[in-house]
Amino acid sequence: MENKILGIHHITAIAGDAKRNHDFYSRVLGLRLVKKTVNFDDPETYHFYFGNESGTPGTILTFFPWGNRVRQGRRGTQQVTEIGYAVPEGSLDFWKERLEANNMIYNNVSEKFGEQYLSFIDPDGLKLELTVPKKADTRTPWETAEVKTEHATRGFHHITITTSKHESTARILTDVFGYGLQEQEVNRFRFATDTVAHANIVDIVEAPGESIGLVAGGSVHHVAFRVQDEPSLMHFREKVIAQGLNITEKIDRNYFYSLYFREPGGVLFEIATDNPGFATDESVAELGTGLKLPPQYEGYRNKIESVLPKLN
Repeated sequence: MENKILGIHHITAIAGDAKRNHDFYSRVLGLRLVKKTVNFDDPETYHFYFGNESGTPGTILTFFPWGNRVRQGRRGTQQVTEIGYAVPEGSLDFWKERLEANNMIYNNVSEKFGEQYLSFIDPDGLKLELTVPKKADTRTPWETAEVKTEHATRGFHHITITTSKHESTARILTDVFGYGLQEQEVNRFRFATDTVAHANIVDIVEAPGESIGLVAGGSVHHVAFRVQDEPSLMHFREKVIAQGLNITEKIDRNYFYSLYFREPGGVLFEIATDNPGFATDESVAELGTGLKLPPQYEGYRNKIESVLPKLN
């Protein structure tokens, strides 16, 4: 396959209480806990991966729940400020009632780029949107006892980046990642790639008078863009270097290989591979049921398990 960015791979955010985070995303939002592991740099903190049945790229939202060690974040420039999920037509009333029943803060249904959406805040202050796409999202969702297929999220629809000037971030999307400007509404610019049908939209909101955001609790840490394999990953490393930007060496994250760089607008970008996937240390049926540790921490399992918060 030609070297291409295949939309969004995953998004990683910061949370506070681990049990509260786990309960909201697995029960209220109805996502599957695909992987329960630890932060590679802080093994006494969980790293949760929520997604669809098999953890398909484009459905994965991950969290570092740092408990009372994390301060509250603040939305502003140099940040991913919104995460959009695709939902079926006719499902927004269900979600509005469900959010209200769980005492969540939400706004009334609105519209942008001809699509209806419902925005809300998760228990840590992270802003999410449920969007009904113009073209129905055909991905198979994870279904729970409380969130059935006719209402369930399909995976990511878009992300929103807020920046003081949109041009430098847009240039990375277009010149490096192959995205194109699709539409514009006032100060919101919508970019998309046609390499995939879903999880392929990035909105940039230009807000020159807004203060720089604080990446902490309730905010996005980074967004990962998807490539097929390691040769494609290294192809894009060279493209990023050609832009005069610093980028990491290849990092093995057990379930994918990654590179990280900070785009000129200040947001931390990752490029991540499809391979090897999440079913390497658990079967698809067992995903998320056991605590999976990187090899370097396996010898400390008893200690790590004793300090991690209990989820049930």
